[in-house]
Amino acid sequence: MPIQPMDIPNLLRRVPLFGELSGEDIERVARFTRERHLQKGEVLFQRGDPAHGFYFVAAGQVKLAFSSAQGNEKVVEIIGPLQSFGEAVMLLNRPYPVFAEALVDTQLLHIGQNVVSELVDQDSSFARKLLAGMAIRLHSMVRDVETYSLRSSTQRVIGYLLQQSDESDGSGREFDLTVSKQVIASRLNLTPETLSRIFHDLSEAGLISVRGKHITLHDPARLARHQS
Repeated sequence: MPIQPMDIPNLLRRVPLFGELSGEDIERVARFTRERHLQKGEVLFQRGDPAHGFYFVAAGQVKLAFSSAQGNEKVVEIIGPLQSFGEAVMLLNRPYPVFAEALVDTQLLHIGQNVVSELVDQDSSFARKLLAGMAIRLHSMVRDVETYSLRSSTQRVIGYLLQQSDESDGSGREFDLTVSKQVIASRLNLTPETLSRIFHDLSEAGLISVRGKHITLHDPARLARHQS
């Protein structure tokens, strides 16, 4: 099936940074925006590559990760539809500290650095929104460090499951994991074997059921108490 071209101006209006831009400014940004289409497993950029703009996910998922000298992979963040990434690196004029890889077939927009710099120079409200977005990202990263440092492996997994249930489109008690268990384990700073053991223990306790990627929370309130 041929890839359909994206409606770049309409997608740009969904970028949180651009929510208050005029139609004229959106059209100007669109001239500095390019489409990217990635197949599952395709790498968008490598660690150390220069940044010439930032990305917005129109559809699909991208993982941001780095590899250790031993070849182990650590997933830093999973970027989903209507989320952006790379703004801070772009503004710092530094190379990417991570690599980016598509977890599924993914459609992206790449917004050029020059037009963002022009908007920062001419519009203080845009600059404040850009800073606010980066502050939210920093706060999330600090929260992750706290979680990994102070919470047990089981607490991390329960917290992740409860978060996924809150974000699901259904009742919240049943949902499908959107990424592989290996990616989830890396994101939670666990080994895949530890994640599987915790899923098994929670299942044996009657708190959850796991069928492939399908998760059922039998009693979310009890599961939350089990986390404390």
